[in-house]
Amino acid sequence: MNLKKKKKQNKFFNIAIDGPAGAGKSSISFLVSKRLKILHLDTGALYRALAYHLTSCPNFYEVNFNLEEKLKGCNVEVEFCEGVQKIFVNEIRVDEFIRTEKIANAASLISKNICVRKFLLNLQRDFAANNNLIMDGRDIGTVVLPNADLKIFLTASLKVRALRRFKELKLKGVSVSFSDVLKDVKERDLNDVERKISPLKAAKDAVVLNTTNLTVEESVSSIIKLAEKFVLGEHV
Repeated sequence: MNLKKKKKQNKFFNIAIDGPAGAGKSSISFLVSKRLKILHLDTGALYRALAYHLTSCPNFYEVNFNLEEKLKGCNVEVEFCEGVQKIFVNEIRVDEFIRTEKIANAASLISKNICVRKFLLNLQRDFAANNNLIMDGRDIGTVVLPNADLKIFLTASLKVRALRRFKELKLKGVSVSFSDVLKDVKERDLNDVERKISPLKAAKDAVVLNTTNLTVEESVSSIIKLAEKFVLGEHV
């Protein structure tokens, strides 16, 4: 792709990372943020935090569940401690409770609703407007930060992404079969790509980075090089 340096918009720069489940967005973005000494906003964790809160409500999985009404009594906040993101829902920290398959699937489910996406949109944009950061998710370059200084679409083959997720769950002591994880990742891809609101897709000016045959360090280095070439020079 023929990229051009963007004119400096403000004193802060933003890197947008999009991609499907299991592409390594969060872990790679976090490592890039450490190398560049900037913040990393994991938007997937925001949706998971919201899902964790909502699944605790009665009748969440029933068709008459009033999602918009439930959001009125919900307050999501993000803090950073030495570069580490902490998420609070109604003043309760929820980070340790949101990394289960149940919550991941619930997050994918609620993300189809425009009221949910609007609920979190300003929070994400406010952070970007006031910090040098790398933000990862499903629609960062296309919707949340359409003017990001650098956009990357991070992907990998379905089998590799499922295998990464399977290994991650096994390390956590979760008893699960690879076939179930493969099915789950495939279904999540379908939900993300086919949803009517902010579907998963690469922004027109995004760099597509396929990590199927790359190590984590190789992926991080690739993004650092792109940042140095097309972003950092404009903000010195």
